[in-house]
Amino acid sequence: MKKHGIILLLIFSFFALESHLYAAKIRVKPSDSLQKLIDKSVAGDTLVFTSGTYPVTGLVIRKSLSLLGENHPVMDGQGKGNIFLVAADNVLIRGFKFINTGKSNMDDSAAIKFFDSKNCTIENNILEETFFGLHFSNSSGMTIRNNEVRASAVREFEVGNGIHLWKCNNNLIENNQVSGHRDGIYLEFVTDTEVQENLIQGNMRYGLHFMFAHDNTYRKNTFRRNGAGVAVMYTKNVTMVDNRFEENWGSSSYGILLKDISDSEVTGNTFQKNTVGIYMEGSSRIEFKKNTFRDNGWALKLMASCDQNLFQANNFSNNTFDLSTNGNLVLNTLKENYWDKYEGYDLNRDTIGDVPFRPINLYSVIVEKIPASVMLWRSFMVTLLDRMEKILPTMTPDEMIDHSPKMRPYDFS
Repeated sequence: MKKHGIILLLIFSFFALESHLYAAKIRVKPSDSLQKLIDKSVAGDTLVFTSGTYPVTGLVIRKSLSLLGENHPVMDGQGKGNIFLVAADNVLIRGFKFINTGKSNMDDSAAIKFFDSKNCTIENNILEETFFGLHFSNSSGMTIRNNEVRASAVREFEVGNGIHLWKCNNNLIENNQVSGHRDGIYLEFVTDTEVQENLIQGNMRYGLHFMFAHDNTYRKNTFRRNGAGVAVMYTKNVTMVDNRFEENWGSSSYGILLKDISDSEVTGNTFQKNTVGIYMEGSSRIEFKKNTFRDNGWALKLMASCDQNLFQANNFSNNTFDLSTNGNLVLNTLKENYWDKYEGYDLNRDTIGDVPFRPINLYSVIVEKIPASVMLWRSFMVTLLDRMEKILPTMTPDEMIDHSPKMRPYDFS
């Protein structure tokens, strides 16, 4: 048996060496027939595209190839459809500029579209005025790194998503810049994927959008001036760590929208200058720790359909409203948070306030039920109402209380 194993190993080594010896490095210029070159190449070949503009639509890649661009050669789709179509494993696409895909929701026209692929890398590319930027279906082990994906459409239906994954798993989306699309990054039926250190700004709907996408992590991303920062829907086991949500303003805009999610973690994030920092509906068993809420309209909107969530050791500073809800039944826990509106004292100097804090004021309850009443903000009547509610609470939820408020803000640096 040992002898047979050695023989098999030698055979596999021979074929691997033979494949390496026959792999070629092919230089490509704009006048070449790209599809013929791709079809004649063998798995393992490297195609080096020289600088210039290549009119190309629907280029099909069905074998393991490396495509490298020199000085970002331009792949011009001429507005006719997809530019590259990939159905192969171990494909590398690096250093190109893609422009002018078609604009079709029927086939989701994209600069690069992957089908049933594994272990491919797409890095250091520029995508401008593409309908969808990078589109992946039923693929795994994809690395999407250091790409710039930009569009300038003015209405949602005129553009697709920047980076779009459907039924994919075990992927890395890292250090990309995405702007001007419908959703910056869209994940549907996607699992075990890392989204980290991306700059997602100026997208029309969501910076990052999860749908039925379990067991994923996003960390150290910046979501700025999108229709809303991140939407996580119908999902469980999501880790959201060390992200920044900035200037997501609008009548229905949020830093994070959490709808029907569970068993997740929101830690170390900064929510600054958003209409709503976090909006939660139908969500359970989520831990919110070491987050900073600063200069938001509402720091938290916690709907009555949420339960068993923990808010611990967070900073709330200079928000118009720290917390609001639409019901009286409280099934969530607040503890050891810093609230800049807290007016209590600390006689034993243990840094914990001796008097519990109620973060929901009466005016926020009224605004939740009658949105037009926000016009009365900063009026004497509002001040009077809130003072009366503090003395004799009647309309705010009885148990929405932080029994151990911190006297000083946490230093998360």
